[in-house]
Amino acid sequence: MRHVLRDKWLILRFRHGSQEAFCRIYERYRDDLLRLAVSLLKDKSAAEDVVHEVFAGLIGARQTFELTGSLQAYLATCVANRARNTNRDNRRGVPLDPAESAALPCERRRPDQWAVCSEEFDKLRAALLQLPYEQREVITLHVYGQLTFREIAALHGASIKTVQSRYFYGLDKLRLALDGKVKV
Repeated sequence: MRHVLRDKWLILRFRHGSQEAFCRIYERYRDDLLRLAVSLLKDKSAAEDVVHEVFAGLIGARQTFELTGSLQAYLATCVANRARNTNRDNRRGVPLDPAESAALPCERRRPDQWAVCSEEFDKLRAALLQLPYEQREVITLHVYGQLTFREIAALHGASIKTVQSRYFYGLDKLRLALDGKVKV
């Protein structure tokens, strides 16, 4: 609840021309949105473009933008839609090299924990990329985008049960693929 109020305050300030408010929004959500986009696109360059387009779109709609729910959910939905369009248009570049994915931000940890986190992230990411797109998208939106199943269902035009099934089938496939290689 506190984040929603803080986001609404930032959006209000942003609508009235505050560059600082936009910078705070960008800094708060950029890394999560980038992880989401990379998971959906398999291409870091295209993912960066998608996140850039989402923030550029937000700037373009500055005067008329109305936040009715969670800003994080709104931005994650925008990223998912743009990623879906990018996949549909087959504008993909070179697939992300596993060494590049280690450069993506992870939670703050000590250097020894960072090494373990990077290895586990690479394994999880590789397993996630093996899933069918629909399952990968639902898992990514739910985990990284923090969207509810109801929000994902509305985004996909599918029933909540369908979204939940995709999520749980995808998790089962991840568990089988990882087979204890990553601590959850």
